[in-house]
Amino acid sequence: MLFDHREEAGRRLAESYQGPRQDVIVLGIARGGLPVGFPLAQSIGGRLDVIVVRKLPIPHNPEAGFGAIAPDGSLVINEEMMRSLRLPEKQIADIASDVLKEVKRREAAYRGERPFPELNGKNVVLTDDGLATGYTMIAAIKMARKLGAAQVAVAVPVSPADTADRIKPLVDYFHCLYFSTHYPFAVASFYSDFHDMTDEEVLKYLEDG
Repeated sequence: MLFDHREEAGRRLAESYQGPRQDVIVLGIARGGLPVGFPLAQSIGGRLDVIVVRKLPIPHNPEAGFGAIAPDGSLVINEEMMRSLRLPEKQIADIASDVLKEVKRREAAYRGERPFPELNGKNVVLTDDGLATGYTMIAAIKMARKLGAAQVAVAVPVSPADTADRIKPLVDYFHCLYFSTHYPFAVASFYSDFHDMTDEEVLKYLEDG
């Protein structure tokens, strides 16, 4: 175990963070990115907000994903996996549409009437409790770029080394405390407490941040 819980991981990230600090918005990927982002935002003087990005589940194995989608419809597909799955284009579109509905439902639950933050000209720091394949993070990066972010940074406690290599060229600053070369890889294995967070916990971090 590297961390007792997600907030500790966020504090340790903040201690060694050297990315943008001016005009910063920290976007935590729901749900686990919020407790990581909370101490990080406090440390760098940024505003904490939430972004909901969801994986596109493989029909016969919904725990695994073949891509991800962000609230604005930014879509990222694992092309290598897609070639092996041979899913018809219509099925992919239907899955993406269903997942986007759930993304928008969660966004509405977390923000109410509050709009998504204005990212144009801002420095955006995207965070989560860890990366796995990285496709949810890539979808978030894609959305931040489309919305005009001046710089996009990613700060995470843990990541597979090959996933980090996939993310680094897409951002202006990448910060990770621990790179793993061992498989199978599970973000949960790096935490003593990795409980399933509730919507109420997300809302509390948003209120306090």
